[in-house]
Amino acid sequence: GRCARCGENVVGEGTGCTAMDQVFHVECFTCIMCNNKLRGQPFYAVEKKAYCEPCYINTLEQCSVCAKPIMERILRATGKAYHPHCFTCVMCHRSLDGIPFTVDAGGNIHCIEDFHKKFAPRCSVCKEPIMPAPGQEETVRIVALDRDFHVQCYRCEDCGGLLSEGDNQGCYPLDGHILCKTCNSARI
Repeated sequence: GRCARCGENVVGEGTGCTAMDQVFHVECFTCIMCNNKLRGQPFYAVEKKAYCEPCYINTLEQCSVCAKPIMERILRATGKAYHPHCFTCVMCHRSLDGIPFTVDAGGNIHCIEDFHKKFAPRCSVCKEPIMPAPGQEETVRIVALDRDFHVQCYRCEDCGGLLSEGDNQGCYPLDGHILCKTCNSARI
């Protein structure tokens, strides 16, 4: 046959080899990058081009976290490549492969729960983050007098009545205090 690399006839015993369904002279069957001979050596065939193992590894994408070549499955997110086990939440370090995630303004990757814990507004009464209940995607936040409240924490400062439902529904602020209509009238 004819050598797939140089096009000359391959003549004589031991002067040729077969790889990638093609015939080569032993001298012509080399790594496309470093020209090391590949006969009898492990090689990688990529688009009918042969690479020795070190050169092939150099062609692979590197993980954005550990900077090692990605030899198997590539996880792509935020415009970068990751090993699936390297794609983790910056806070809890849980793997986010196949799990919803979000990115903060600094490009840090968070699981949804930790993102809410870190960035959710804090209730001015209980100081806890206002975030969705487990299994929920949304929550209600009440804002009054430039302060944030959970629905259950939004109460009259005098009588403790819930301001988000019932007869005392609504806030009647007075001098920076959150009050129901009755307690507002009493203070006036």
